[in-house]
Amino acid sequence: MTTIPAAPAVTIDTEAEYLAAVAAARAAADAYYGSGESGMDDDVYDRLLRGITAWEAEHPDAVVPDSPTREIAAGVTTGDVPHVVRMLSLGNVFSVEQLTDWAASLQRRIGGRDVAGWVVEPKLDGVALAARYRDGRLVQLVTRGDGSTGEDVSHAIGHIIGLPLELSEPITVEIRGEVLMTEAQFAAANKARVSHGGQSFANRRNASSGSLRAQGRAYQVQQTFIAYDALTDPEHTSGPTLATLTHIDLINLLHTLGVGTTVGSRITALACNTLDEVQARIDRIGAIRPDLDIELDGAVIKANTPADRADAGTGSRTPHWATAYKFPADKKISTLLDVEWNVGRTGVIAPRGILEPVEVGGTVITYVTLHNPDDILRKDLHLGDRVYVLRAGEVIPRIEGAIVSQRTGDEQPIVFPDDCPRCGAAIDKSEVRWRCVRGRTCGQVAGLKYAVARDCLDVDGLGEAVVVQLVERGLVSDVADLFTVTRDQLMSLERMGDKSADNLMGAIASAKAQPLNRVFCALGIRKTGRSLSLRIAAHFGSMDSIQAADAVAFEAVEGIGADKAAVIVEGVAELSDVIKKLQAAGVNMVQPSFAAPSGEGDEAGEATDGALPLTGMAVVVTGGMSGPLADYSRTQMNELIARAGGKASGSVSAKTNLVVAGEKAGSKLAKAEALGVEVISPEEFAQRIAAYFD
Repeated sequence: MTTIPAAPAVTIDTEAEYLAAVAAARAAADAYYGSGESGMDDDVYDRLLRGITAWEAEHPDAVVPDSPTREIAAGVTTGDVPHVVRMLSLGNVFSVEQLTDWAASLQRRIGGRDVAGWVVEPKLDGVALAARYRDGRLVQLVTRGDGSTGEDVSHAIGHIIGLPLELSEPITVEIRGEVLMTEAQFAAANKARVSHGGQSFANRRNASSGSLRAQGRAYQVQQTFIAYDALTDPEHTSGPTLATLTHIDLINLLHTLGVGTTVGSRITALACNTLDEVQARIDRIGAIRPDLDIELDGAVIKANTPADRADAGTGSRTPHWATAYKFPADKKISTLLDVEWNVGRTGVIAPRGILEPVEVGGTVITYVTLHNPDDILRKDLHLGDRVYVLRAGEVIPRIEGAIVSQRTGDEQPIVFPDDCPRCGAAIDKSEVRWRCVRGRTCGQVAGLKYAVARDCLDVDGLGEAVVVQLVERGLVSDVADLFTVTRDQLMSLERMGDKSADNLMGAIASAKAQPLNRVFCALGIRKTGRSLSLRIAAHFGSMDSIQAADAVAFEAVEGIGADKAAVIVEGVAELSDVIKKLQAAGVNMVQPSFAAPSGEGDEAGEATDGALPLTGMAVVVTGGMSGPLADYSRTQMNELIARAGGKASGSVSAKTNLVVAGEKAGSKLAKAEALGVEVISPEEFAQRIAAYFD
């Protein structure tokens, strides 16, 4: 099993604690299914519900009638449109052991025989909806409500992708599925809402729920429907063959009718013969989850055949033939305590949020990126807000939105700086990302610290204290000036002795021989970094070629689009004098082992004879290195990969060919295993590319 274990259930010891837990769960469910803005995140709610369930199992005579375990959607939602066949919810499992136990209970329910087959599909994080078609035409949309009755939301007809106005065949059928928003739809919905005087939605499910119910407003937003079932009761369909279809065949039929399904996607419903195959599919869905454009919080496991389903039957809330395997939450609720404004090496002023610490995906999160002032305004964030914190995959944690309904009145507006937080100069607010008008001059110390770091020029002994003195005394204003500093100048600095000065002079001299990618990275051009600098150096081969390249030429480098290319070209031109000084100082300006592409389709920087051991391979390095590579930094590993013909990547995907996994490899190793990517140790990798060490 590769997913992080679920947090333990809330412990409930007394009846008073039980009653309090029931009240808390119902209040959270009321907010969740009503406004979509619950003050309790999914993980906390699941733990609370498991605690309630465990207490009720030990005290069956004391179960209260309004327990959230007794009703669909905790019994807090309803409507006036009846469901002739109830819309049930799903039970949950959180581990391979619980899945095995559930499967054994299903086998007992069907008389002890083996389950004829399984289906695994994604558990979509949206709003359950029934779409009723009569003679092939969409006539009514109904929410799940309390399972027995739902709300008529037919006003949304025509605004949901995946629910065509007419099916490809004129059948009468009720199709059930989930309405949700893609990332682009969520952004568009918030933009439309704010432009019409409303507040941003806190999260996608909140946006889906609110938009589905909204009537009579001046704008419409698009959503997406993905089907997971269709009613086979004769009262609901004129297609009698539906009742005999396996679940896989039913989903495929809905796809041919023109309804939105997962068919053809990476998370398509998949038939499995054994529980091992089921678990492997669950792991794969979990592995690719961060890369998806829709949100899901688990996988659904179902018996595939109608016979097994009929024999298993259903309970009051859940079918006995299906369950949900819940993934660890990648979204939690915390409190925004403060905002600090940091100034980068190019003068960019970046806001960073400080949170009440919260564990998300196994990592305690204290800081989140707030991107830029526009992002803060768009999300209407205030100090003291309860906020959704998102950490999907390997990305930097961010705030998805504020839970406006939880505001107490004590929240405070975030104060934006009028002057540069570092030097007090004016701020250029003409672009989305604000910058100090002094630009690089404001960030001299930060820029030089970045340039001499281990993964750039690697000038050992040139710490912040020395950099500050060099800048304050006017001895160094940019990275090129470092190579003209004299020993006497170093000796004039505080706490600089003969040995320290000699060592630092030697380190500066050695830095002249660094490969082009490190020299280019040390320039600190906006929109570039260590990985992109390596790709640029591998693509062009020399600083002369980089300086001669226009925006179109830069767009040929992987990861560079039109906007980024224009910024890089401008940055290279802006630093032409610095580059000249570097060249005059004898700093290396070429990329070792560079081989120009011989024709269209060749990978940039890849040897044309195809003899390199990593030719054409995408390689990810994770965890701590050991053996011959024990002292290699991540940048050095990436350089090694490039010299051996490969392409270094920071994340694991289906396109990854090889993962080098060291100690404490973590989630990248788990994802590689789930995707079936080859994994080797640092020692094995060293043997494979032995000829390409420094």
